[in-house]
Amino acid sequence: MNTIKFLGTAGARFVVMKQLRASGGIWLTLEGTHVLIDPGPGALLRCLSSRPKLDPQDLEGIILTHKHLDHSNDINIMIEAMTNGGFKKKGMVFAPQDALHGDPVILQYVREQVNHIEILREKGSYKIGNISFETPKQLKHGVETYGLNIKGKNTRISLITDTDYFPELASFFTGDILIINVVMFEDINTIEHLSLNEAELIIKENKPRLAILTHFGMGMVKAKPWEIAENLTKKLKIQVLAAQDGMQVDIDQYTA
Repeated sequence: MNTIKFLGTAGARFVVMKQLRASGGIWLTLEGTHVLIDPGPGALLRCLSSRPKLDPQDLEGIILTHKHLDHSNDINIMIEAMTNGGFKKKGMVFAPQDALHGDPVILQYVREQVNHIEILREKGSYKIGNISFETPKQLKHGVETYGLNIKGKNTRISLITDTDYFPELASFFTGDILIINVVMFEDINTIEHLSLNEAELIIKENKPRLAILTHFGMGMVKAKPWEIAENLTKKLKIQVLAAQDGMQVDIDQYTA
C-alpha cells in the first residue's frame, strides 16, 4: 500500500516549542520503499507510538529539505534507529550541503552508520529504493533549502517546504499530490514562509488531484485549518486537505 503518513504538522518555532501540534515529519511508503522526510522534534517517538507502529529499521533513507531544527532535530537518532544503533550499516541520507558542513546538524559519527550520504543540489536527481526524486529549485529561505518532486510508477508527489513566495514557484512542483508547508495565515514580508493566500495561488495554478496543507504556524492553528481546507475545496473545485497529526493518505486514490 502506498501511503503518506504525517507524523507531525507543526510549523514555526512557537507551535513546535509548545507542541501544540507534533513535529515528527512525514513518513512516505511508495513502491515498497520507506522514506522519512524532515524528522523534527519527536520523530522517533511518533514512529514508535504510531498505530500501526512504524519501525525505523524499515527505512531505506531519510531526506532533509533543510537544517532548521523543526525539520532536523531528530535526524541523528533516526539514523541510529534506522541502522539498529549503527550495528546494521544501511540506508541513505539526503541533505543540503550546509547541513553537513560549517554548522552541521548531522553528527560525524552517525554518518558512518549509513551506506551513502548524498548532497542535495538545485536541479538534482536522486534514486532511493524503488523511487526517484528531484530537487528542481533552491528555495528562498534562511538556509539552503529544497522542495521535492517524488516519482513512483503511477504518481508524482510534490512537497513545497519552507520558502518565501516567488512568482515561478508553482511551476517547479506540479505533482498529482501537492503538499505545501503553510506557516502563516496572513503574509508577513519579513518572514520567509508561505502564507495561506500564496498557497491558494499555487493550488489554483497547478490544479493537483489532491493538495495537502501542513506545517502550520500559530496563526494557521488558530484559524482552524480543517475549515480552511473545506472552504478551499469548494472555492477551487480541487480537493484540499489540512493535515492532522497521524493522518495517513492513500496515494493510490490519486494515481494517474
